[in-house]
Amino acid sequence: MKLQIRILLYSLLFFTYSFSTSPLLALGEKLKDHRFITLGCGFLVINIIFSLFVLKWKPLLSIICSIVITVLSLFLALRFGDLHLFTKYDEYGIKTALMANAIFPIIFWEIVYQIKARR
Repeated sequence: MKLQIRILLYSLLFFTYSFSTSPLLALGEKLKDHRFITLGCGFLVINIIFSLFVLKWKPLLSIICSIVITVLSLFLALRFGDLHLFTKYDEYGIKTALMANAIFPIIFWEIVYQIKARR
């Protein structure tokens, strides 16, 4: 896959993550469950759709990679938000965690893509 196409696909993934966070949080409030369960399941579905339809990988490989990437992304985004890097603009680290959660999957998908392309 060409670099320009991957950049376009990753930007679509970034905007999908960015715009789906608020509806997923609202859904979690309506369901009255823990917000990270709803976010995790929602982002898992986004990652599975991305890997199945965009990357067109085998279903088992897509699901396994999607689960690992979703868990790692959420974990690292929470840890990144706890660093309080931008206390002047983001006092509680929520915006930082949300942006990190949109960027980390892109980095992980590129790593997985490069590993798969080399084999």
